[in-house]
Amino acid sequence: MPYYEYRCTTSGRTVEVRHGMNETPSTWGELTALGVVDAEGTPADTPVERLISAPVPLAGGAGQGDLPSCGTGCACAAQH
Repeated sequence: MPYYEYRCTTSGRTVEVRHGMNETPSTWGELTALGVVDAEGTPADTPVERLISAPVPLAGGAGQGDLPSCGTGCACAAQH
């Protein structure tokens, strides 16, 4: 399952959430129902917005040298 970041539109609090791609929570209460965050006094009907985050490379590691970029011009391009 992928990770997503959500921001509470009222408090500005940002949380990282792991859920299935078919789930699209739009309120703090829906995130709470998924069991991924505590309500912490935030009303259940408070809207949340999903943030777009830079991808984190999952391949490679220390001692393997530079990995080739994907060729799309994104942030995964090798840094020299």
